[in-house]
Amino acid sequence: MRREPHTMIVGLRGFPGVQGGVETHAEQLFPIIAGLGFKVTVLARSTRLPKSCPSEWNGVHLVRLWAPKSRSLEAVVHTFLGVMYAALTRPDILHIQAVGPALWTPLARILGLRVVVTHHGPDYDRQKWGGTAKFVLRCGESAGMRFAHRRIAISEGIRRLVAEKYGLDSAHIPNGVMAPFMPASTDTLDKFGLSPRRYVLMVSRLVPEKRHEDLIKAFVDAALPGWKLALVGGADHPDEYSTRVERLAAQTPNVVATGFQKGVALNEIYANAGIFVLPSSHEGLPIVLLEAISYGLPVLSTDIPANLEIGLPKESYFKPGDIRTLAERIQEFARSPCTEETRQRNRDWVIGRYDWRISARETVDVYRSLIESGTGASHVSQTG
Repeated sequence: MRREPHTMIVGLRGFPGVQGGVETHAEQLFPIIAGLGFKVTVLARSTRLPKSCPSEWNGVHLVRLWAPKSRSLEAVVHTFLGVMYAALTRPDILHIQAVGPALWTPLARILGLRVVVTHHGPDYDRQKWGGTAKFVLRCGESAGMRFAHRRIAISEGIRRLVAEKYGLDSAHIPNGVMAPFMPASTDTLDKFGLSPRRYVLMVSRLVPEKRHEDLIKAFVDAALPGWKLALVGGADHPDEYSTRVERLAAQTPNVVATGFQKGVALNEIYANAGIFVLPSSHEGLPIVLLEAISYGLPVLSTDIPANLEIGLPKESYFKPGDIRTLAERIQEFARSPCTEETRQRNRDWVIGRYDWRISARETVDVYRSLIESGTGASHVSQTG
């Protein structure tokens, strides 16, 4: 009987229902890959998954490995342990997620593993990191891109970055969406005092590059009668920024901070929003923006390269930090609400253009090309 090829995933917190873009990417992508004839094992951080979490979810095997409760050490220590675990269990592919964890790519090669690295974005540009962390992340990007057997970039901009900095090719495999569940219930709206089609929505972790304060100020300036602003998301590691945002939200009339939401609760919040806003200054290829469009929502986002790549209409973009323009756009969108026909067009457009099933098949193609090449990693050499 022919053995299923085995891919092992490391570099993420875990899933299901764990906050974060890489985590959402993995939660959507790898169950599909498991259905395409691969055994898929995800190495999750023990601090992120409840003990009640099953060892298998939607065809994906979940293995809990210890990780320290430290923002600066969590990813790098857990990935080191994950590489050592992979060296013992010998999967056909070790797939490392993000540039920080990719720091251990040369070690994985020395240990004889075939390595694929997905570049989710230049994390060293995130505001939350200090100088030392930025240096480590840059080293991780360099190690991951130079020493992986195959590279995947989630956006065309990242693919170009890798080509220009390292002279190496990457497979461009974007994030995706699936047709969302559209609930008839509104229990979560009732809980937070939200009215259907009468609130501005932002879904994001509480980290500085997401610029929540810009949106709160713009919402106040927009002065929409009967509207509220819903901020959905929490902080992985509470800090001065997350505390400041939570305090500002609590002190500002008609602003509701819901904390992290998932499942039906998040479905209800997305499905009934009036406008979705992403005011961030840094993104890879934002899944939350794709998801908002998949619910048919009119969206506003900053004109940074990752957001521009999605191809929204010109009036959907504004410059990071331009609170005046954002307030004016919120007013304009609120005065001219989307019809159901327009919402359906939005859904059809994004689902047709960004499809997790296509991304999964293209990822499997990368795996198979590496396995069938006969390439091993018994020696460390830079590969194109």
